[in-house]
Amino acid sequence: MNEIVNTINDILAVKIYSPKDSPVDITIGVLVAVIIALLVTNLVLKLIRKLITRKYTTADKNKFFSIFQFVKYIVYVLVIIFTLDTSGVNITVLLTPLAALAVGLGFALQQLFQDIMSGILIITDKSLHVGDIIEVDDKIGRVVSINLRTTRVETRGGRMLIVPNHKFMSDPLFNWTQNGNTIRDDVKVGVAYGSDVKLVEKLLLQCAYEHSNILEFPEPFVLFENFGDSSLDFGVYFYIPDGFPAPRVRSEVRFEIDKKFRQNNISIPFPQRDLHIIPGEKQE
Repeated sequence: MNEIVNTINDILAVKIYSPKDSPVDITIGVLVAVIIALLVTNLVLKLIRKLITRKYTTADKNKFFSIFQFVKYIVYVLVIIFTLDTSGVNITVLLTPLAALAVGLGFALQQLFQDIMSGILIITDKSLHVGDIIEVDDKIGRVVSINLRTTRVETRGGRMLIVPNHKFMSDPLFNWTQNGNTIRDDVKVGVAYGSDVKLVEKLLLQCAYEHSNILEFPEPFVLFENFGDSSLDFGVYFYIPDGFPAPRVRSEVRFEIDKKFRQNNISIPFPQRDLHIIPGEKQE
């Protein structure tokens, strides 16, 4: 039995990395210890993840998983350092160049770390959700996925916009669905002076109520907004359950407004100007 133990100890003591003039010796035993420590750490982390997320929804589990992946790598590094230290490896020699390397990488990857930290904040404070309609850099889109470094947004044109997460922390973000999916939209129109304003109001409301994508409650309403230079200015306001197809809804409402105005002899004027020519004195 002692011979077997001695043999195992001899095998574990075999050096697989021992540079000259360096106190760092990596043996098979150290390598085995690191592997076992990583396997145990992986099992413990999986158990912790399951305990924490057992009551989470699928969406929250996915968000936590993104953060967990980042934390897991940090834990792995700490476990490796601790295992090497307890195995008798002089890690001071390794930490000095690693520290210098970390500083260099810190400067080089500063933007990356900023994106990752912003991603963690977005996921934890739930300021942004998958499915939200947002406006960023004058582009409107629906959030498809939120990752640690970037957020994927699908625009109305079907293109995929990859947004670095730090933009949500440093730039203003307009979230159309922060308080719910229902949004208010409007269509503005001007009619000629002398038009029956009550009839205009009635027709505008009909256009809103007859559209299949416009909600009956909250109710659409019309505002007489201004006496313009060439027209009486009106706005019909309505609510839709999803803001993503809003341009199409506005277009269809405009088509219907034009149709009803033609049927009721209500004209949409174009700007007009009166030009007065003052004759000058005749030059001799």
